[in-house]
Amino acid sequence: MTKDQKDNLFLLVKSLTKSEKRQFKLYVGRLDVNQDSKFLNLFNFLDKSKTYDEAAILKRGIVKKQQLANVKAHLYKQILISLKLNPSHQNIRSQIREQLDFASILYHKGLYKQSLKILDKSKEVAIQNEEKTLAYEIVELEKIIESQYITRRINARTDELIIQAEELSSLNEIASKLSNLSLQLYSIILKTGYAKNENESKDIINYFNDRLPEFNIKNLGFREKLWLFNAYLWYSFLLQDFRNCYRYALKWVDLFYEQPQMITVNPVFFLKGNNYLLEALFFVGNKEKFQYHLLKFQNISSEKKFPKDENVEALTFLYLNLNSINLYFIDGSFQEGVRIIPKIENELDTFKDRLDDHHVMIFYYKFANIHFGYGNNKECIFYLDKIISNKSFLIREDLQCFARILNLVAHYEAGLDTNIEPLLKSTYKFLIKTNDLYEVQKEMIKFLRGLQYIYPQDIKKAFETLRDSLKKYEDHPYERRAFLYLDVISWLECKIQNVPIGDIIRQKYLEK
Repeated sequence: MTKDQKDNLFLLVKSLTKSEKRQFKLYVGRLDVNQDSKFLNLFNFLDKSKTYDEAAILKRGIVKKQQLANVKAHLYKQILISLKLNPSHQNIRSQIREQLDFASILYHKGLYKQSLKILDKSKEVAIQNEEKTLAYEIVELEKIIESQYITRRINARTDELIIQAEELSSLNEIASKLSNLSLQLYSIILKTGYAKNENESKDIINYFNDRLPEFNIKNLGFREKLWLFNAYLWYSFLLQDFRNCYRYALKWVDLFYEQPQMITVNPVFFLKGNNYLLEALFFVGNKEKFQYHLLKFQNISSEKKFPKDENVEALTFLYLNLNSINLYFIDGSFQEGVRIIPKIENELDTFKDRLDDHHVMIFYYKFANIHFGYGNNKECIFYLDKIISNKSFLIREDLQCFARILNLVAHYEAGLDTNIEPLLKSTYKFLIKTNDLYEVQKEMIKFLRGLQYIYPQDIKKAFETLRDSLKKYEDHPYERRAFLYLDVISWLECKIQNVPIGDIIRQKYLEK
């Protein structure tokens, strides 16, 4: 029986580089007994396989069926141990933890002085690199050792360790509360998207204020400020306050530019900060600043000294390409945008195993919008179908909703509206089910349903009527969210003026 290719062990084996595979074989080969072991034979078989096929493994006689689970678990563990020993996977955190392990071993051997010497140096490194959780662990071990290793300066040393422990504990508590709040807000936006009405907005404001810990900004270090700006960023996104999104994303990124060494320690947060900064500028519509920060981001992430691993590579691909696409939406240059889709889509296949469904679907939605803007409506429908047919709970409800709305418009534009009624009904049911049926969506569905009854000579007037009825929602605090996903007004104006939608958006951008 052939299982899904997404077997954890198989994916881990396939993620290994040539040097990592070589190191693994050297690691297990250090013992002669491993040369013909079941787990090494299984590794070699999986390395050469294109898919995970359990039946083929058993047929080859590598391992018996009742042994397979244990052999796989053992192989998985051995690969991880080998990777841990690889210098490319060593970072500040792993180095500090290694020293902490060494100090613990020395302590258990009764070599207190040697243990304390290692701990003192490791604590200094931990504090310098904002690893305060590890620093707190070190202080706690120091306290245990000092309680057994009596010296003349025990009183002064005790006071010093107690003060350090209290300071680190306080900062760790603030960082923990801020990181919890940030994650909770992120979870909300993934589930439901922006606040849809006044009640949701009030709930978010209360939720934020109730969980925001008390702090003095002057006492916060890099890590605490990072989580603080992160929390405020998601809070602002949920309320569609994009100017404050820009403000806090810029504060976030500037933290790294003020302390460049932290880019090496926390490359993922550097990447995320730049992504949110660009996303905020996209919503604000400031192309000049957007291009400046995108180019700066590209230059820094492509430097040789910039950290490189599979996770960083996947996130760099994700954020650079999503924002490269966004650039074409700001001024409606869809013709240029269409040209880069094949290249991005080809690279997307390479990173699919390292990206979640949510982000892959965002790519498809942006591809669909670019094709729609350029007039490739069947291509637009092709990408929207990937979103609509995906049942993953990871995909935001609002993305699903507006994919269906755009799907209706694209069907109309492609001349596929003869049997549009079932599509209208299914969209209407979905919007009711997700509680996302607001005035803009209602007007759109009502209009598309009635198009078949409008005479050709009256069609322009119908577009003008719908445009006028929707324009009053452009600045509405909750209804305007619809225009963030689909620029309906520009589409209607392109139909009225009989020009490409890109020309309308370009004209608006120049006027703005």
